[in-house]
Amino acid sequence: MTTHPPVTTAPALDTGKLLAARLHAARARPYLATALFALHPVESRRVPTMAVDRHWRCYVSPAFVDATPVEELAGVWVHEVSHLLRDHHGRGDRVARERGLNGPGERLRMNIAADCEINDDVYGDGLRPPDDVVLPETLGLQPGELMEDYLRQFRLGPYTQGMVWLDCGSGADGLERDWDLGPDGAHGLTDQERDAVRFRVAQGITARPGNAPKRSRRWAEEAFHPPQPWRELLGAALRSAVSASGAGDDYSYGRPARRSAGVPGAVLPSLRRTPPRVSVVIDTSGSVSDAELGSALLEVAAISRAVGGRRDMVSVVPCDAAAREVHRLCRAEGIPLTGGGGTDLRTGFARALASRPRPDVVVVLTDGQTPWPGSRPPCRTVVGLFPRQHGRRSWSEENPGYVPDNPPDWARVVTIGAGPGTR
Repeated sequence: MTTHPPVTTAPALDTGKLLAARLHAARARPYLATALFALHPVESRRVPTMAVDRHWRCYVSPAFVDATPVEELAGVWVHEVSHLLRDHHGRGDRVARERGLNGPGERLRMNIAADCEINDDVYGDGLRPPDDVVLPETLGLQPGELMEDYLRQFRLGPYTQGMVWLDCGSGADGLERDWDLGPDGAHGLTDQERDAVRFRVAQGITARPGNAPKRSRRWAEEAFHPPQPWRELLGAALRSAVSASGAGDDYSYGRPARRSAGVPGAVLPSLRRTPPRVSVVIDTSGSVSDAELGSALLEVAAISRAVGGRRDMVSVVPCDAAAREVHRLCRAEGIPLTGGGGTDLRTGFARALASRPRPDVVVVLTDGQTPWPGSRPPCRTVVGLFPRQHGRRSWSEENPGYVPDNPPDWARVVTIGAGPGTR
């Protein structure tokens, strides 16, 4: 008789143990209960331990659950939900775009950096850390910093070889995995539901702040009063303007319009989108400091990136009481920002709009001490305002009580170099 070796099968997911660990986590961190119970567990034999996607699904390895004590599993629940609460996937995407960090190696670095941000908050007080937990001290780094800060301080190398197994999923670094169910899969949360979960957690932390770690309290404060990075706001305002209907649109016979089939014997042009032309009017009057002029040049470079890097589509008009020469953008540092007198940006608007071809968008960088055009320009307008504090300097040396008019309602306004400030 032929004997066969016993058939070994992978363990089935011990759902009772997994959910008991989640309950233990909720008892240890009651302010996270809403988020913990919003996570939907999905059995997966392709993840090494547990992992999350941006749609609030938690992928779980049955073998990992079988081999891990409940107290340690509870800590992993808190670890994974912390990635989602702190928006590590969205932040990872932004860092990848801004710093050109692409590929699985860079995303592994993001996962390690994100773990360093949250792990010194997660464990203790009833939650047991695993033996291979990644802490800032593991990499010789200081605790208490953010993922973005840690990314600048280490590279993959011999001391990270033991972390190559680490994979907390797309919810930790933004890179989609082939096991992800995606936005159309079952049991994912919508954007509104995710926001509601974050708000409830932040509400729970602020209601009893003594129970939460310092960095969790800081996160909760930002969830209620989110910071408005002025550079992101300026970029968003510009993208909104240039993507609106009519900006950069033109007709071309290079490809016939689809409706030509309905007009026999006629070839109709199709509408195509070309990179939008942007004219940047920079206030160079005496009330604008050299530091603010330097920041204006940085914004010119950022604007060129916002329109796809087409520097030939960006022009700069220095202006105080009179508009100067229009400069096509080759290198922002080479633009002469001459001026120093009074301010009348109406002449800057006129010079920008008189250029040919006419711009699709006018961006004005100013301290606001100027008269504004009396009517809406025939293109979209974004105003970047350098902040002014009453008492730091007079609005006008001749008339200390003078307060300039606010930018007109037809302009999208962003305060540069300050906290919240846009309309």
